[in-house]
Amino acid sequence: MGLKGRELKHKRIRRKVMGSKARPRLCLFRSLNNLYANLIDDIERKTLFSLSTMDKAIKKKSPKGGNVKAASVLGEEFAKKVIEKGFDKVVFDRGGYKYHGRVKALADACRRGGLKF
Repeated sequence: MGLKGRELKHKRIRRKVMGSKARPRLCLFRSLNNLYANLIDDIERKTLFSLSTMDKAIKKKSPKGGNVKAASVLGEEFAKKVIEKGFDKVVFDRGGYKYHGRVKALADACRRGGLKF
């Protein structure tokens, strides 16, 4: 079920999941080597905040960006910075990926960091 299957799942998820100013969408993209997390307001069509495993602070804690440890570090840093910006509730968009491994690690770390979804 290659890329086409994931894209179909993501479109199906996006029909239901929508971010707003009060509760933006935490969108996740997973590549082989890195993870990317975006905070998106779908009503105004703006990206409010973005962070990836290529960030220098995250690279110091986890040099390899494509593993579960890096996902946990990214989730904790993302939650800390998003709460500083004034958002504490988000809608989680897993991007069509299965909820296990790196996706689950990022979501759990965000919850530990204080985000509610």
